[in-house]
Amino acid sequence: MKTTSDLSRRDILRSGSALIVGFAIHRIALRRATAGESDDAGARFAGEPVDGTEVDSFLAIHPDGSATVFTGKVDLGTGLRIAVRQMAAEELGLPVEKVDLIEGDTLLTPDQGRTGGSSGLTQGGVGVRQAAATAREQLISLGAAKLQRAGGELVLAGGQVRPKAGGPGVGIGDLIGGKRLSLKVNPKVVLKDSATYTVVGKPLLRPDVPGKCTGTQTFVHDFKLPGMLHGRVIRPPRIGAKLLSVNDASIANIPDVRVVRIADFLGVAAKTEWAAIRAASTLEAKWSDAAGLPHIADLDNFLRHSAVDHDETPVNRGDTKQAMPGGAKHFSADYYFPYQGHASMGPSCAVADFRPDALTIWTGSQSTHLFRNIFAESFGLPLDKVRLIYLEGSGCYGQNGHEDACADAAILSKALGAPVRVQWTRQDEHGWDPKGPPQPVTIRVATDAQGNIAAWETETWIPMWINTKGTIHLVGLDAAGMTQRQGRWPGSLDENLDPPYTSPNVSVVIHRLKDSPLRPGHVRAPGKVANAWAVESMVDELAMAAGEDSVAYRVKRLSDQRAVEVVKRAAAMLDWQQRPSPNPRPAAKGLLTGRGFSYIRYRGNENYVAMAMEVGVDRASGKVSVQRVVCAHDCGLVVNPDSLKNQIEGSIIQSLSKMLFEEVKFDRSRVTSVDWAGYPVIRFPDVPTIDVALIDRPDQPLMGAGEASLPPVGGALANAIFDATGVRLRTVPFTPGRVKAAVAAKHIVA
Repeated sequence: MKTTSDLSRRDILRSGSALIVGFAIHRIALRRATAGESDDAGARFAGEPVDGTEVDSFLAIHPDGSATVFTGKVDLGTGLRIAVRQMAAEELGLPVEKVDLIEGDTLLTPDQGRTGGSSGLTQGGVGVRQAAATAREQLISLGAAKLQRAGGELVLAGGQVRPKAGGPGVGIGDLIGGKRLSLKVNPKVVLKDSATYTVVGKPLLRPDVPGKCTGTQTFVHDFKLPGMLHGRVIRPPRIGAKLLSVNDASIANIPDVRVVRIADFLGVAAKTEWAAIRAASTLEAKWSDAAGLPHIADLDNFLRHSAVDHDETPVNRGDTKQAMPGGAKHFSADYYFPYQGHASMGPSCAVADFRPDALTIWTGSQSTHLFRNIFAESFGLPLDKVRLIYLEGSGCYGQNGHEDACADAAILSKALGAPVRVQWTRQDEHGWDPKGPPQPVTIRVATDAQGNIAAWETETWIPMWINTKGTIHLVGLDAAGMTQRQGRWPGSLDENLDPPYTSPNVSVVIHRLKDSPLRPGHVRAPGKVANAWAVESMVDELAMAAGEDSVAYRVKRLSDQRAVEVVKRAAAMLDWQQRPSPNPRPAAKGLLTGRGFSYIRYRGNENYVAMAMEVGVDRASGKVSVQRVVCAHDCGLVVNPDSLKNQIEGSIIQSLSKMLFEEVKFDRSRVTSVDWAGYPVIRFPDVPTIDVALIDRPDQPLMGAGEASLPPVGGALANAIFDATGVRLRTVPFTPGRVKAAVAAKHIVA
């Protein structure tokens, strides 16, 4: 068995699949490389219960003593594939290499809801672990009968039920292999004591990394079916335009191309992808005019004065109206966070095979079970005749164009009677994916004579939810005039709008807007990136006004000791020395330097995350260079510290991109930022040094880490820029032009 240090480049190239922690890339991943191998998995496990209450819905034990676990959650690059297997292996007393995983296949896995936030582990992993622990108790009971020993004398370890004191045991494959356990999951089952962990908490390598490093990973873009056609959809040049006419003769010189028009849906398909691309760019079509978008330069003001459906008050503690006038000092600020896209590195893709009585879709969607229901309704099929099979896409974290590509491929497949692969273009992806909505935020604060928060009011204007949580109407189904749930769910934008510090009077008011100029969707950490930036920027102002160091100000007003610990840990990591802000040191060679701090309790009841940052600001150009970021992170139980650090580092980088570079641009009729020049993202030279400290609490419930380290980035960055320049930036992104103008004017609002 090879360890990590033994793995050579020659080993990787010779094996074609590499070794990970001493075993080959797991079989299920390889089995999905072709349609026939996907069918093998379906044939092997079809008919097993998937209702989520049965142990057999989550777990199958095979005659050779290995196991397969099933989860409705999917791995979007977060490390779920290894972490869930670690959780199952721990309870079953198996080596991880003997635990296989099937994820997100609606035929084979229980519906555990969409994969979002940290639910891959907090719901998906916990469900698997409870099932495995329930199975462990049953296996020990079966082993006791076989060995004629009391159950309390036995332990499940190494794939065997055996005496704790030593002696022969019996393998789990011999006890139950190939048979159903026929047990209900016990949600109160006693899990293994954290002091005895042998698998959970270990930095085991992710099974997908070798394939991604060697180019052998099967993404949905690589998937092929016999007889498959390549499709492209021609979108209108203006949002809301209607299709008036199509000139099929315009592509007569491109052989074997078929045109599909259904109402305002227009698509082409061909045997080769290049023919489909040529046809899509050449086909002549006339569209109606449309110009219903507002002026982007006035979007903040436009949203603040848009029609409101209703107001919500998620936080209403004390009486801010009475307390606000009595404050010793008063503060008020308006913040604006723009539309942002998902900016997936590769465009969305899906493969659909529509038969007369069934539909199968291979997709990178993080909501396969939800969209199984939607596609069954839209295409008029029984639910059990629709199957979505998860294959990793090229980046998601929210609903990008994956589900739209599914709809496009299914419409074309139904019309043409053949499997169809649809891959969006970069222009499709940037132009038509659901956008993270803009967020105007206003904060008003009164402090007492000691600088404590006496009253806090937050107000924001965000889109209202429509219908089922998690659904967003799909552009292809809309264009074709097909039935679909007209949902709008941009995510939980209303969280982390109140300060996590001692404050007796707090009010948060959400103005739910009736309409949204662009189709809103949920992005990673929806709403919280903007909200935490605004809140922590204001807290920094309060600290400065009180004449206190920003870290000391926070610690003094935190009552939760886990919060205090992460704040102090992050400060120590940066060697934070108490002093006032802005930085009293003069600029060196035109470079203004500063440091900033931020803290968040994610969603108010999940992870504790503190972050400190050092930046440089070039006075001449306005360019912000983030030099170092440190993060202290407490998410309770840590299942895999290496994967967790990867997630935190990636989250920090992505959030820096959102704060410094990203903004969707549009004119009166369409999105105009449809390439990387128009929608820039962070590049490798802009990535800072990142140090992460994990506070592992194995005796506490796990909270995962899918999103929690994104929100504190904005506050730490904005506060560091203020420390360097004396300027408060209240509009994102912090572009060089915006920073330069603000520094030159020494104006409080950039």
